[in-house]
Amino acid sequence: MHKFIYLFLILALTACSTHSVKLGKKCTKVASDDTYEKSFVWIVNKTNVDTFDEKINKENCTLNGEKL
Repeated sequence: MHKFIYLFLILALTACSTHSVKLGKKCTKVASDDTYEKSFVWIVNKTNVDTFDEKINKENCTLNGEKL
């Protein structure tokens, strides 16, 4: 039942007109205070989709010491 709910939520989120859903482990670059963000689900404004992969990607996870 939980899988059905998750699948429904993902489908509902991908139908949004102003946002895009990116799936997969991605990380930000390390900030000046040695912190970073990581997530498996990213909700991105469609106006920022073109630059999203430059700022938040799998390569940053590897550079931050995360295992993929």
